[in-house]
Formats: sequence, C-alpha cells, structure tokens
Amino acid sequence: MSKLVKVAVTGAAGQIGYAMLFRLASGEIFGHDTRVALHLLEITPALKSLEGVVMELEDCAFPLLENVVISDNANVAFEGINWALLVGAKPRGKGMERSDLIRENGPIFVGQGQALNKAAKDVQILVVGNPANTNCLIAASNSDVPREQFAAMTRLDENRAAAQLAKKAGVAVNQVSNVTIWGNHSTTQYPDAENAKINGKPVYEVITDHDWLKGNFISVVQKRGATVIEARGLSSAASAANAALAHVKSMNSKTAEGQWFSGAFSSDGSYGIDHGLVFSFPVVSHGDGSYHIVQDLPLSDFAKQKLVVTAEELRQEKAVVQNLLKK
Repeated sequence: MSKLVKVAVTGAAGQIGYAMLFRLASGEIFGHDTRVALHLLEITPALKSLEGVVMELEDCAFPLLENVVISDNANVAFEGINWALLVGAKPRGKGMERSDLIRENGPIFVGQGQALNKAAKDVQILVVGNPANTNCLIAASNSDVPREQFAAMTRLDENRAAAQLAKKAGVAVNQVSNVTIWGNHSTTQYPDAENAKINGKPVYEVITDHDWLKGNFISVVQKRGATVIEARGLSSAASAANAALAHVKSMNSKTAEGQWFSGAFSSDGSYGIDHGLVFSFPVVSHGDGSYHIVQDLPLSDFAKQKLVVTAEELRQEKAVVQNLLKK
C-alpha cells in the first residue's frame, strides 16, 4: 500500500501557493509511491478563489491526490499534517519599513506556531513568507514542535547565486555545487562563492574575476527579489515555489557525499552564531527529516565580516518581536 503524506500550504490561493500545488499533487515531490493530501489555508476573503484552485486540482485528475481540505482556520488546516509550507504573509507595502512588516506579520506566525501543535509528531515546517527568518523564529517560539523541525527558506537565494555563477563561468547550472547562503533572507545575506565549486573545482579558480565575486555577484543575489519586482511588477512566485519544493525534496533525501544545501535553521552555536537565532547555514540532510550543519568551512576575513552584519540584522529583528517570543 502506498504511503500518505499530508501537506499544509498557507496562502494557498496566492501566486506562490498556486505554483506549488499542482507539483505537490502530481507525485513529483514525494515520489510516485506516495499519496498526497493537501490542507490549504487562506484568509476568509480568499476562500472563494481557493475553491476555484481546488476545482482545477480536481480537473487535473491526479491519481495520487488523496483529498483536499480548505479552511480559514489554522487549527483545522494543520490537523495531522506531515509538512507545513508557510507561504502566506502580508506583503511589504509602499513606504513600509522592514520593522513595520515584521510587526504586521508577527501575530500571524504566533497563531500558526500554536496551531502546529495539531500536526503529526514528524511534521517539518518551512517558512516562506517574509521576513522568513524572523517569522520562523516566532512560529517556533510559540509551538511545542521541536525547533529543529522548523526552517526558513534560503534555497531561492542559493538558486539565484548558482545561476549567476554558472552564467559568469559559461557552464550549466548543474555544474555548480556547494553554494552557501549565510544569514538572513534579506539584503544582508552573504552568498558564499569561496566554498562553492564548479565541476568540482573551487569557484575562485574557475572564475578569475575576483572583484566580481566579492562585489557585483553578491549585490545581484542580495537584490534579486527587488530586481524581479521592478521588471515584472510582481514579486517572485514560480521561482520561490520551485525553491520551496526543492527544500522539501532535499530534506526528504540523503544529501550526496561532500555536498550540502542552504537553509535557515535554529542556530546551535555553529560559526559563532547566537543559539536559537534562525540563521542560514550549509546543511546536510539525513533523509529522514533530520540534518546537521556542515562544520569547519574556511571563512576569510571578508566572509566573517559579512556574517557579522547579517547576524546583527537578525538580532535587531528579534528585538522588534521580543514580546511575541514565548520560549
């Protein structure tokens, strides 16, 4: 008998959710021996739109789609789930400071953290809604689910960085490996090319324009989201959904020997980062939901300073929501 995985997606009628759902239902993410039940959460005004999305899912006649639950109540949507993809969050408005966005979204993730107590014991949580690291910190703080089962997404930043390196080197993107995103999913993140490889060789040997690697490469990745908005008129949707699903697949399979991927997890003190801060690290998955942070990667003085900057921003964000943190 095939397995069943229950997946909750919040903000499911939005563009990122829409780009996720059909791939989740198709069997692509969890395998063709696994049935999928989708638990879709939306705000009340968006439920009508979500009903239309469910009609489309039905019309696809996916053989592995067991059932679909829709609700505007997180306690209902999170009942018995194995995965929670927390996409829904209020977008940053014109003239809104990042601290304002953090305060607006904080209460949402308090409630969702509490509702995650309804999930299965093996639940894994990925926060996509921005500011993802701090939203993840809030949700984890307000939940009985162990902190190591929470993550915030920096896979999109990793993909962006790998694409830029591949373009510069004139190679296919699958020839780029071990790209690390350190820190916050924000403009202070540090995309690390010093430890990355192209065809198994250090990037700094393959790409000799080191000024580009320390300058424009980093800024392009840091500002890519804003660049997409300027060009498209909307924020990244398909690429964000693709990255979230790639994170899920990476956590559900053993990472290949000598490789790693990026994700923001609760710090265990590695690389001098404060315990409990949700910080993006290089990680290796054991294939069963557990993982470990890759240790002892060499960091230049240049890289160390970048980590200092992004860690300080996360401390400041934590201070803004201190009143929402329960543990």
